Amino acid sequence: MGSRPTQTIKIKDSRSYSAFRVFNGIAIIVICAVTLYPFLNIIAQSFSSEGYINAGQVNLIPRGFNVTTFEVVMSDSMFWRNYANTVIYTVVATAIAMVLTTCFAYALSKRHLKGRSFFIGLAVFTMFFNGGLIPNYVLINAMGFTNTIWAIVLPNAISVFNLLVMKAFFENFSQELEEAAEIDGLTTYGILWRIVIPLSKAVMATMILFYAVSFWNAWFQAFLYLDRRELYPVTVYLRNLLAGATGTEQMGGAAGEGTQIASNVQSVTMLLTTLPIICLYPFLQKYFVRGIMLGSVKA
Repeated sequence: MGSRPTQTIKIKDSRSYSAFRVFNGIAIIVICAVTLYPFLNIIAQSFSSEGYINAGQVNLIPRGFNVTTFEVVMSDSMFWRNYANTVIYTVVATAIAMVLTTCFAYALSKRHLKGRSFFIGLAVFTMFFNGGLIPNYVLINAMGFTNTIWAIVLPNAISVFNLLVMKAFFENFSQELEEAAEIDGLTTYGILWRIVIPLSKAVMATMILFYAVSFWNAWFQAFLYLDRRELYPVTVYLRNLLAGATGTEQMGGAAGEGTQIASNVQSVTMLLTTLPIICLYPFLQKYFVRGIMLGSVKA
């Protein structure tokens, strides 16, 4: 007897589920539009001429295409000096934060650790209470960190929220893998470096992005502890522009260019400041959707 052709059975969505999908799609589109509009408006203003900007006629499309401010800002040596400072601060601070957070979270994930509850409580306590602005400044100054990179990278080296996220991830890690590695002769640090971290790319990439964005956008620490302009990150450079502390005369340009520069210098500097983080995200986004235990022992 010949085999009968198999028939695919299609399950029709209910009306309520179809309505939910339509509503969900519309809601996502609206949220994306609301989120993208300010950024697209900044891009449009950065390439628009001064007359259209002052008249409030620039929305999503540049009007009176102009790159004068880009030329002036990018020719300012202090802007690039501060930009390089931001890159250095972000890389060093993120590296230190990842080492400290990973080691601390891995230790706290071990339920046999003596004093585990105390250390977890101590970390959570710092989420809600701190020494205050003046004691922190006195401490940083007493340690000789003012006008140094350490005033930027050390005070916020561990985010308790990121620490708790990584701790929860490590608690669900396969114990069989660690026990097998221990039998093979690996030490605790060997297990962490050669077994746990390679299988934790999703959470590691997420934490790197969180820390990098936080340090890249930070400005108050630098504004508080740094007095020399050549040590500022680019966010303080932008802050000074927004506050009017840096005039267009300091940036150069003829009198005719001064009005154009003043009209969209904020948009230009904000665009140049946020662009690297926007370019970084697509390279890390793939780790957000992967299974966090990819490659581990399957049940």
